[in-house]
Amino acid sequence: MINKQNLWFLTLFSLILVLSVYYITMPNDLLIASNSTTDTKDIKKESTDNKKNKDKDKDTISEVDNLTALRVSLDEKRDKEKQELKTTMTKEDATTDEKNNAYEQLKYLSVIEGEEEKLEKIIKDEYKINSFVKIENNTITVVAAKKKHDVKLANNIMRSIQKEFDTKQTITVKFEGS
Repeated sequence: MINKQNLWFLTLFSLILVLSVYYITMPNDLLIASNSTTDTKDIKKESTDNKKNKDKDKDTISEVDNLTALRVSLDEKRDKEKQELKTTMTKEDATTDEKNNAYEQLKYLSVIEGEEEKLEKIIKDEYKINSFVKIENNTITVVAAKKKHDVKLANNIMRSIQKEFDTKQTITVKFEGS
């Protein structure tokens, strides 16, 4: 049985999720157009150097959009998995073992999400690169927002990540930039 508090939470969460997906999938041209209408006088006075900086900003925006799309996709997958686990935990006909396993799996997912955020922060702090980190089993996948494929940088990122774990991890680094 669902109570009013849970209903309100699900309603607000759904609204936030829909708005987030809408904002993320909104075309970049629309965002740039809305910014340009407020600064029409400034745009006319821009030099070629400023135009080059805008191109860099667009590249950065698209790189961040790619990482955000990966993050949203992973979050949706995990949210679905969490919902299934919560359903298992609340089933009346589920055994105690099933409920315990579902609870342990939920705890594990929370720990994994925390580790991913921690690793993204380490990469951002040490290498000044936006990244997306996904952990599955003993495999860690890193997508770094950078055009140039740098073997030395990838090796350093892999070493920084491995320092955070006691056991040997399989780490892959992929550079993705527009």
